[in-house]
Order: sequence, then C-alpha cells, then structure tokens
Amino acid sequence: MAIAIKVSPELFEPGSEEEKRPVQAKRILNIRKMLDGSLILFDHPDIDIVVSPKKNNIIAFAKNETGDHIYASISRLFDFLTKKGVIELGTVKSGNVFSSLEGKIPENDTLDPIQVAVLAVDNFIKEEKPFYDKSDEFEDDLEEKLLEPDEEESTELGEIPHQPRKGTINRYPGATATYTHWGIFR
Repeated sequence: MAIAIKVSPELFEPGSEEEKRPVQAKRILNIRKMLDGSLILFDHPDIDIVVSPKKNNIIAFAKNETGDHIYASISRLFDFLTKKGVIELGTVKSGNVFSSLEGKIPENDTLDPIQVAVLAVDNFIKEEKPFYDKSDEFEDDLEEKLLEPDEEESTELGEIPHQPRKGTINRYPGATATYTHWGIFR
C-alpha cells in the first residue's frame, strides 16, 4: 500500500534551509513504518533490518531460518555500517531476539542520521545482491540439471547391462559375513 504525503508550501518560509536543500539520493526500497515510527527494511533475502529513530539504533534479525550463514550476514552488515561510520563501534551487541545484533546510531547536527542509516543499509544490500543472485542461479541450475538432464548425462532404461548380483545388499544376509566362517572352522 502506497502512502502519499502532501506538504503545504506555507510550512516553509521563503528562503528557508529546507527549501534550498537539493535531493541527494533517491532509492526504491521495500520498507514499512511501524506504529512507533521504526522503519523495517525487507529487501535483504535472509535478514530484516529495523532502523529505530526513537531509540536511535539499528537492529537486524533473521527472516525465516537461523544458522551460521544468517549470523554471518548480520555480522557483515554491522561491519559495513561500522566501517562507514553509521553506527558506533563500541555499541554493537546482541539483541533480545536469537541471533540478532544491534548498534547505536551516533547523533549528528548537520545530517539526518536516520536517513543516512537507511541509505547505508540500502548500499549494503546492493553490495550483497550479486552474491545472492549467483546463489539463486546456482540452485536453479542444479535443480534443472537434476530434473531435466542432458542426453549425455542420462540413460534409457535398457542401456545399462544387467548382472545377476548388483550392489551391496546380499540376498541371503549373513552368508558372506566373517563371523559365520569363523564358527565353521572352530
């Protein structure tokens, strides 16, 4: 559901700072605003990212499944945000949800820290996108190879020569076991 916001021009005085500031970046995100004002970004395939203006922090947690690869994604996110200066290094800690991390966004007088945080998270997601695209492509190719093999990799039912005994399961179990021979020679 799209939300349309109209801002009355009377709210801004002519020549105000808000009116002069140009738009620096436009992004299309799968994002929702919660009742408390927090923003949830759903663009990452494995994790959900919450940017909370009230608490001035970022929290990341798993979408559906947990595991080492999910925690690694969350850890990469916070490493990225720390290197970019979006969150304070000493504030990264585990969250109250299993396998989640959170970090504090520093205050800034010149920039809106929440907008910077959302932009940085989107940059991280765009940086990770090629990896997940390759992973999805690999899974699709593997599934196609298994379900619809090439002529070289498949055989018709009659092409394999049959032998009287195949495999490791014997028709009479125990007949080839060593303990039966030991009992005979005793």
